Amino acid sequence: MEDVRNELQNDLKKVGSLQDWISFNKMITPIIIKILFWIFGILAALGGLFFLVASIIRLDLIGFFVGLLMLVIGPLFVRIYCEILFVLFGIFDELKAINAKTK
Repeated sequence: MEDVRNELQNDLKKVGSLQDWISFNKMITPIIIKILFWIFGILAALGGLFFLVASIIRLDLIGFFVGLLMLVIGPLFVRIYCEILFVLFGIFDELKAINAKTK
């Protein structure tokens, strides 16, 4: 958890000045994506656990396996989706660097 906090603090330092924000030279969305990743990853895991426990109480074997899949695959899908978004922002940063070199 300490690593996450340090990473978010470093990202906030990289955000830049108000002028950078207004002119869209710096993006805040990657910071928001990291925060949303942790929120939705935890929610996906908790949802899977809830479904797992509820199926155990009801003695539902299919629900048990669905809850187990949700517990494992839910956070994985959240991670994959966030990584795809980061790739898009990485492409944007590389295009800005290429544009700066060609001027």
